[in-house]
Amino acid sequence: MEILQLANGTSTQRLDHLPDLPQEGFLWLDFTRELEPDWYATVEQLTERKIHERHINDSFNSAHPSFFDSTSDYDMVIFRSLAPELEEGEFATRPVAFFLFDGLLVTIQSGGSRSVKWIRDRLLSHTGRVPADPAGLMHVILSAMVDRFLALREPLTLQMEDWADKLLDPRHPFSDWYVVMGHRSQLRRLEILCEEQEDAILSWRDSTRVEISEHLNVRYTDLLEHIRRVTKFALTQQHEVEALVQLHFSAVAHRTNQIMRTLTVISAIFMPLMLIASIYGMNFDHMPELHARYGYFFVIGGMALLASALLLLFRIKKWF
Repeated sequence: MEILQLANGTSTQRLDHLPDLPQEGFLWLDFTRELEPDWYATVEQLTERKIHERHINDSFNSAHPSFFDSTSDYDMVIFRSLAPELEEGEFATRPVAFFLFDGLLVTIQSGGSRSVKWIRDRLLSHTGRVPADPAGLMHVILSAMVDRFLALREPLTLQMEDWADKLLDPRHPFSDWYVVMGHRSQLRRLEILCEEQEDAILSWRDSTRVEISEHLNVRYTDLLEHIRRVTKFALTQQHEVEALVQLHFSAVAHRTNQIMRTLTVISAIFMPLMLIASIYGMNFDHMPELHARYGYFFVIGGMALLASALLLLFRIKKWF
C-alpha cells in the first residue's frame, strides 16, 4: 500500500503509516489487488464507512468493463487502462478501481500501472500541479491513462501504412491477412473500450455526490474529448482495414487483367499465323505454293511481318 498526503494543492508527502483523515487536504491510498486482498478493511477502518460487497467484488474482477456506481458515502469508478506490457501490434487492458470519499481517494490496481506510478512519482518529486481534492487527482490519473491510448495512434498508423506498402509490392505477394484481421478485431475492441470509458466518466460527472468546480468540469470535458479522439481513430483505422481489403482485391483483379491482356495479345498474334500454317498444312497436290522454290521463306517472312505488325498495332493502342 502506498500512502500519500496532499495538502491544499501545494505539497505531497509519502507516509509510512496510515493516519486519520486530515482536516486539510486529502489522502491517496494505492493498493495492489493481488497483494492486498483485504484493502477494503483498511479503508473501512479509516473512513468508518462500509463498502458494498458488490463493489469489493468488482474491484477484484480483472475483466470488469469501465463502470460507475455510487452510494451515499462514496463514488466508485472503474476505468480500463493499458497494461504495462504491450506486444507488437497488440495491446491489453486492465481495470483500475477508484473510490472517492470525502478527503480520500483509493485506487486498486493490478500492480505495475505506468500511469499510477508516473503520477505518484511526479507528485513526490514536486513537479507539476498538485490536485486540490480527490476528484482532481482522479482526473490527473485518468488523463495519464488516456494519453497512453492516444500514444497508440502513431505505431498503429505506421503499421497500417507498412501493410499498404507491402500489398502494392508486386515482387512479394501479401500474405499477412490473419494478422490484419486480428488487428481489425483489436481496433473494434478499442472502440468498445472507449465507449465504455466515456459512458463511465459521463455517468460519474452527471451523478456524483462530489461537488465539481467549474475549472475541474472543464478538465473532465477535455478528458472526454481525448477519449472521443481515440474512438474516432479506432473507427478510422477500421475503415482503413476495410479499404486495405478492397485494395487487395483490386490489386489481384488488376494483376489478373494484366495476365489476361497479355494472353489475349499473344492469342491475337498467333491466331492468323496458325491459320496460315493450317492452310499450308493441308498438303493438297494442286497447291502451287507448295512447289515454289522460295515459298517457305516467303511464308515464314510474311508470318514474321504479320506478327510484328500486329504487335506494333497493339502497342500503339496500349493494349499491353
